[in-house]
Amino acid sequence: MKHILRRTADYIRECDKILLILCVFTTSFGCIAVLSATYRITGNLRQFLMQSVCMIIGIVSIIVISNFNYKDIAKLWPIITLIGFFPVILTFFIGYAPGETNQKVWLSLPSGITFQPAELLKIVFVMTFSYHVYRIGKNICKFRHMFLLCIHGAIYVLLIHFQGDDGTALVFAFMFLGMMFLAGIKLRYFIVAGGAAAISLPIVFLYVMDNYQQNRITALFSPTVADYQGVLWQQWRARIAFANGGFWGAGLFKGPYVQSGSIPEGYNDFIFASIGEELGMLGCLVVLILLFAICARILKIGFLANNKMGLIICGGIFSMFAAQIIINIGMCLSVLPVIGVTLPLFSAGGTSLVCVFLGIGLVMSVYMHRNSGTIYLRDEFE
Repeated sequence: MKHILRRTADYIRECDKILLILCVFTTSFGCIAVLSATYRITGNLRQFLMQSVCMIIGIVSIIVISNFNYKDIAKLWPIITLIGFFPVILTFFIGYAPGETNQKVWLSLPSGITFQPAELLKIVFVMTFSYHVYRIGKNICKFRHMFLLCIHGAIYVLLIHFQGDDGTALVFAFMFLGMMFLAGIKLRYFIVAGGAAAISLPIVFLYVMDNYQQNRITALFSPTVADYQGVLWQQWRARIAFANGGFWGAGLFKGPYVQSGSIPEGYNDFIFASIGEELGMLGCLVVLILLFAICARILKIGFLANNKMGLIICGGIFSMFAAQIIINIGMCLSVLPVIGVTLPLFSAGGTSLVCVFLGIGLVMSVYMHRNSGTIYLRDEFE
């Protein structure tokens, strides 16, 4: 018992308490929002309990992962890669599409549980890519190494694209760009790549996207009455909910649109709109402040790291958070098309929540092992 208490005290002393508290508080807020958005509609606590259990699993994951040195974890990249890729490849053969979606990107597990492998693959991508950058070292700006890094990123992006989840593929692309930038790739390469991407956009729009995806985009600029009953239906309902919430909101469990289920995916992709109706603009600002604080803390820990691998890991998790926040809120505000990207720590989804915490665990490992040579006074007497 004394040993457990001592280890607990050591962990509390050495971990980043600010990041841990921010994540726990934010996720607890998200659990309450999910409860409000589901209880009256379903008549049970299943979604709330699932979210709460996954939060506890996530907290335990942070503690376990952060006790291992991230550099030692990265050395296991062949095993990590296999663990990440195998479930994704399985979805091509036995993929499951819950609800109204036709994207078979989930795996069905016993007891009605579903697992989305792409969420785990995000964390695998951060680990393998950061280790790749670490092994290259100072030669990163040589063409051969940059080309191999681009191949590394393209494998992940294209795998998820061919799986049918273009929203998640876009998140992977943002993660890749964020990690490349922090790896030290010169700005001129990003400018050239950005120019090439801009030139290729019409080709992607016309020959890569299907008609439904094209309509999602064009409807944002020139909507018709039919669009509000079709591709813009979710966003239209979300905008009504925001307007109904005003500044203060209708109150938890009191939002007419939330409680009647009139916001499609109001507990998942459109949880931000549900919060907007029940807690108003004030609640939305609190959500943004909490997520901004987490992102800022992750980035700060990255710059405290004693090597580039730690910086890239934190940069990858930061990019994942930032991309999902921007895309999800853009969807809810009708600024971006709906592409099925969740809001981190708020949207319902056990796989997403646990995997986000796995990423936070890696960030915490970077923080706790930033000064590996530190010797505490207690150690000198043992």
